[in-house]
Amino acid sequence: MNSDSMAYLQQVLFLIIFGAAAYLIARRIVFIKKTIQLGKADDRTDQPGVRLKTMLRIAFGQKKMFDQPIVGLLHFLVYAGFILINIEILEIIIDGLFGTHRVLAKPLGSFYPIIINFFEVLALGVIIACVVFLIRRNILKIGRLHPSKSKEMKGWPAMDANLILIFEIALMMAFLKMNAADSILQSRGVGHFAETQTGSFVISSWLAPFMEPFSSDILQFTERGAWWFHIVGILFFALYVTYSKHLHIGLAFPNTYFADLKPRGQMSNMPAVTKEVKIMMELEQPSENEEEVGRFGAKDVEDLSWKNLMDAYSCTECGRCTSQCPANITGKALSPRKIMMSTRDRLEDIQKGWLQNGYDFKDEKSLNGDYITEEELLACTSCNACVEACPVLINPLDIILQLRRYNVMEESKAPQSWNMMFQNLETNMAPWKFSPDDRMKWASE
Repeated sequence: MNSDSMAYLQQVLFLIIFGAAAYLIARRIVFIKKTIQLGKADDRTDQPGVRLKTMLRIAFGQKKMFDQPIVGLLHFLVYAGFILINIEILEIIIDGLFGTHRVLAKPLGSFYPIIINFFEVLALGVIIACVVFLIRRNILKIGRLHPSKSKEMKGWPAMDANLILIFEIALMMAFLKMNAADSILQSRGVGHFAETQTGSFVISSWLAPFMEPFSSDILQFTERGAWWFHIVGILFFALYVTYSKHLHIGLAFPNTYFADLKPRGQMSNMPAVTKEVKIMMELEQPSENEEEVGRFGAKDVEDLSWKNLMDAYSCTECGRCTSQCPANITGKALSPRKIMMSTRDRLEDIQKGWLQNGYDFKDEKSLNGDYITEEELLACTSCNACVEACPVLINPLDIILQLRRYNVMEESKAPQSWNMMFQNLETNMAPWKFSPDDRMKWASE
């Protein structure tokens, strides 16, 4: 087979792989969107200017990550490096579809090596940061990240995090190896490499002495192998993250845009209950066509809002929420991270049911009870520490309150101490068991 036939075959193969990856990624995105739409309607379109600023500050600017400066800097390096380096994918895609080689080199001229050198420095930064993160997770065994200290991280969650870090290192190494082999082949004047003279690059040139002894045929094979691994790896990575906690790479942006703008301590009341109280206090008159009150609180994911479900998919599993939770710190069963992971687990189980039985699938399980226990819900102090700590503005407390509301108002599962408080509120308009007339008695005495 001559070189032209081989080049044509590579173009066809690339087109097939690229098309298949695009289809699978698009199908997965649509599937996740449909899953999020299981949630109830929740209007988050107000104050677009404030929402945009929040997204730019929190998602793009990574502001809350820098609460821990060193970790924040390393995370920003991975985030910025991976996004910027992947701009090069545009050139790789064009080269793959049209059989060209470094198609942007001639149009960009002397600016092209500057861009690639910048990408290489970022690639090295990504490698260093990922190695540090692997050490933190597996050698230093940071409490909120290691399964030996955080039970919800056992099994797949810990493996998922490690796989992503290793894969990012491999992709960056392939990028540098491809550039090193390319620069040597250019200097030797081999084939089409001689036609695109970009010179050596700042980081990949470190690899050149190790590769120089190899023949030009081996270097061509190495360059092509690294090229294919890099692009196919990125396409696989893009598909993989839709099944991984690293979906936050994409969802962090809409999740921060649609974040709750109300003050942290403000809890949402049920409109039907609020209206009933106002009617009882003669502050409002009942309407003629009174709508039936639906379920109080949330039993399953369909009772939560679409934003609660997007929160679950946006969770980074970083554990900052759990590390700040006073209930968890004092040994209670509650872990805000586990609340979000359990919500996502429930959604994924529903997805599996859809795939096996169609979209009419129903099972006997529910989020409240089967995935999240009453003990976890009762441990929450509603302090908002988890909400404040989250780097992508997830609100575990809202889910906890809705599940707890269902237990109390639908199932009458309130602790005895709560029932006494409710009774006092009803009779004395205060949590304490004494008459409102005696409320200021302590001051006079």
